[in-house]
Amino acid sequence: MSDLIKSASEELRGLILEALGKLVAEGAAPADALPDFAVEIPADKTHGDFAANTAMVCARAFKMPPRKIAELLCEKIDLSGSVFDRAEIAGPGFMNFFLNKKWFSDALKNVLDENDNYGRTNAGNGKRVLVEFVSANPTGPMHIGNARGGAIGDCLASVLDWAGYKAEREFYVNDAGNQIEKFGKSLDLRYMQLCSDKGAAAIEKYSDTEELIKYLYDLSGEGMDFEMPEDVYLGMDIIEHALNFLNINGNSYAEASVEDRRKALVDYALPINIAGLERDLKKYRIIYDNWFKESVIHERNETKTVVDKLLENGNAYELDGAVWFKATEYGMDKDFVLRRSNGLYTYIVPDIAYHYDKLVTRNFDKAINILGADHHGYVPRLKAALTALGVDASKLDVILMQMVHLVRNGETVKLSKRSGKAITLVTLLDEIPIDAARFYFNLREANSQFEFDLDLAVEKSSQNPVFYVQYAHARICSLMANLTAEGITLPKNADLTLLSDTREIELIRHLASLPREVELAAKNYDPSKLTKYAIDTATLFHRFYDGCSVKNAETPELMNARIILAQAVRQVLRNVLTILKIECPEKM
Repeated sequence: MSDLIKSASEELRGLILEALGKLVAEGAAPADALPDFAVEIPADKTHGDFAANTAMVCARAFKMPPRKIAELLCEKIDLSGSVFDRAEIAGPGFMNFFLNKKWFSDALKNVLDENDNYGRTNAGNGKRVLVEFVSANPTGPMHIGNARGGAIGDCLASVLDWAGYKAEREFYVNDAGNQIEKFGKSLDLRYMQLCSDKGAAAIEKYSDTEELIKYLYDLSGEGMDFEMPEDVYLGMDIIEHALNFLNINGNSYAEASVEDRRKALVDYALPINIAGLERDLKKYRIIYDNWFKESVIHERNETKTVVDKLLENGNAYELDGAVWFKATEYGMDKDFVLRRSNGLYTYIVPDIAYHYDKLVTRNFDKAINILGADHHGYVPRLKAALTALGVDASKLDVILMQMVHLVRNGETVKLSKRSGKAITLVTLLDEIPIDAARFYFNLREANSQFEFDLDLAVEKSSQNPVFYVQYAHARICSLMANLTAEGITLPKNADLTLLSDTREIELIRHLASLPREVELAAKNYDPSKLTKYAIDTATLFHRFYDGCSVKNAETPELMNARIILAQAVRQVLRNVLTILKIECPEKM
């Protein structure tokens, strides 16, 4: 796995340092340590493939104008045998360097030699990373926020894998605590409604299950013997669970204690919901390595262990029967409760124990969480508690994901999770292709809000970015098929130095940057870099293909070189779409 841009940058730095050494040896430059300089890729490629600010930063040390320093360096720098063709001085002393034709040829060969592995790097050195994402409460279907988090998290794990990390995907199942109590209460009330005289009458009136559920949902308990309060889930899925439980068990639980009845209802419905989450995520092409249940934390008594450790090491104290964490000693405004006076742990304690398990018990080098923006205040608390437990909190990175707004016919689609009227992940995937969902949710950085245009996502035009990228791949496949059908043998080798048109050079330079983009996407936890890269690749290919004829090239040799270039583009598009788990159609 090679990165020709990185190796060229490192080679250039070495050549400049060597030239500086010559100037020092000749007494033209001071022997003292010189300031560090930057080797960068100019935005304007007329300024070269690489630029160095060496002369600018050395002006004070050399006690001479930057332009003069640049002239001295250009006299001493030896580019023979390197990947560089020439150097030029611009403005007050910037040094611009141009790659030779062999480098561009090697870049294309590199793509085709590495094939399906092109773009992979060893930057991660095999470090173990745990990416936790979605982790939706298993009390109902997944909503649009989960859909965005799923696409970002899954693609980030792929990016990390391609960057040389050992990434695992984990879903944290909140199968304990207040949400489950609320779930049980909601199921209980719906079940008791159905067991009532009015519930029985409704069941008799509506033989169709969907009509019955809709009838009860529209009433929301109004006019029934058991009305639904504000602090419960009102979704249709709750009614469906209660009805199915009734069909299995009849009214037998109506006389049971509330505690026993709610436990039975949760024990019935929760596994169904968890299985549904796993099924729906698989449809979304997400397969987790681990499904970690919160209940395991409680079964192992790890909540008590965590609080006891904080008490023992002096980072927690008892007051009025409750246990408080000394958050103010870790830069926070006020201390917070870990265990209430009634003996119940606050919601954050299982999370502290869970992350202790990630970073200490399972010893991951890095834990990455993708959470909603409403967790902004939660993260410092969690990190402070981990630090107090002796854990390196810098090993936990949290990506706070902003909301996504669905738009249809130019208007925002209103969402309401509590009422059950939200567009869920499943209903979204029934409406738009999976490819579009995964691509669109990775079009922007996680910390940015954006509008998801439902109409555009199904549009088959260049305005639809995923269609635009897939079309570029299909266009190349069609080109190869047509050439073969016309009796033209696709070359395995060609004189790639013939590729000299600016559109060809720009395209090759872009293909060579994929390993660097993968590395940056992993470093910044930003898969959107790859959707942007894919769009740019498609744009540069279409520009090349429309302006540089392949079949009708001036010479057979040039045609062969352009065929190789097109094949390299196809390989790069395929690899990027593979990282994103998006299909690569050969025909469209």
